[in-house]
Parts: sequence; C-alpha cells; structure tokens
Amino acid sequence: MNPILSQWRTAVEHTLNETLAKVPNPHLRAAMAYSVDAGGKRLRPLLLLSVVAMYDGVIAEALPAAAALEYVHTYSLIHDDLPAMDNDDLRRGKPTNHKQFGEALAILAGDALLTDAFALLSQHYPEKGAALVQILAEAAGSSGMVEGQVLDMDGERVNYDLATLKHMHQAKTGALIQAAVAMGTVFITIPEADQAALANFATAFGLGFQIKDDINDVTKTTAELGKTADKDVAEHKNTFPELLGLKGAEQALATQIQQADAALKSLTVDAAALQSILAVLK
Repeated sequence: MNPILSQWRTAVEHTLNETLAKVPNPHLRAAMAYSVDAGGKRLRPLLLLSVVAMYDGVIAEALPAAAALEYVHTYSLIHDDLPAMDNDDLRRGKPTNHKQFGEALAILAGDALLTDAFALLSQHYPEKGAALVQILAEAAGSSGMVEGQVLDMDGERVNYDLATLKHMHQAKTGALIQAAVAMGTVFITIPEADQAALANFATAFGLGFQIKDDINDVTKTTAELGKTADKDVAEHKNTFPELLGLKGAEQALATQIQQADAALKSLTVDAAALQSILAVLK
C-alpha cells in the first residue's frame, strides 16, 4: 500500500478504536468491534481522506467522518450476512457476526453502527454535519444500499438485463463509494470541473469494484476470498460473469478502470493517492 495511505489507515484505525471505546454496554461493544476490527481495507475512509488531502484539507478534521463512513459500511456487512439475506458463515476469514454473537445481537450491533455513524457526524461537525449526514443517509437508504440489497434478493427469482444489473451494483456497492468521495469534498474548496471529474471517478470505480467482486467470486477460493466462494452462482445471483461470461465481465471491469483513470487524469491536482486506490481493481 502507498505509504501515505498506510499512514491514513492507521489514523482511521485509531479513530475507530476511540469511538468504539465509548460504547457503554460491553456486550454490544464487543459485537460492534468484532466486525469493525475484522481486517477491512478501509477503502471508503481512504477515498474520503484522499480527496481531502488532494486539495490541502486537514486530515485530522476529516477522521470522524471517515470513521462514520466505515461504521455504515460495517453495518451493511453484518446485515448482509444474516440468514434472512445473504446467509454467509464467513466474512474476512472469520465467522460472521451472527455466527459469533447470535442473530439478535448481530442485528443490534448493525443498528448501533448505523445510528452511531450519524451521531458522530452531528457531534463533530456543527457546521458541516447537515451536508455530511445528507450524503451518507442518501447512500445508505432507500435509493442506495438498501435498494441495492432488495434488488439483489429479488434477482434470485428473475434474470436482470445489463441496465438493471448496473443499477443494482451502483446502489448496493457504488452508492457508498460515491458518498466517500462526495463527503471528502465537503471539507475543501475545489474547482467545479474537478467536482464533476471526481464524481465520474467515483461512479466508475464503484461499479468496477463490484464487478471485480463478481469476478473474484468465480475465480478465487474461499481461503483467498475470506468468504464462501461460488456463493453467487449457488444462489442464482445476478452478476456480471453470469450475464456476460467471465471474459465479458473482465472487459466490463477494464472499461470501468479506463473511465476512472481518465477522470483522475483530468483533475487539476495530483491524484496519486486515488490512483493507488484504483489499482485494487487491476
């Protein structure tokens, strides 16, 4: 990992640990921390911080927002893994939250992470809080991740066309990635042209990230993935390899990488940090 990204990741980890330590109930705190500390790449917080740093913003100021973003991402993983949804036993090579703590506490841990994320934003940002809350709430809600999860479940009974598949991926995965970039812009002042380019990057990267996940599901082992391999196929999920074949999915991923790269190259500032993050798709 890029050294500066590693440094920011360490700062994010410290902020997450500080916020989790304030959860008063030890049983709930343990369940929340179990999934937050499960070894995620912190991709979304790093996207947010990269945008802030590119325009000479203050990283320390943005860390609570980065933690809130990771809280929402972790909540979504806990709930997605539940028996009523994707019914997964493994996440990042460890038993999923409901396997470790039971379904009831896993649901509550997810609820707490989601709710506490917005408390973090309102507590730390008396002026910027409303804008940050709106971006994050729209990404997480009925036109974002929740819609994407519903489409994913509904898709087990019907075959989607390419437009619907893209929409599902952009909602389920892309929305929070787009929110990460958009939240970063709240902390800085940037040229209007760069705002459009960053939005284009986030859109392309978000879709590409889920296409890559679809490809990994059919090309990697459970040990490599840290979660059950071939699960999408077994559950008749709508995926890019299922619709386009593996080669078609790989070409679709290459297209998203090209679009994301072109957006970064059009920026008026050095985008080395975002280029390093984009490399996870290659």
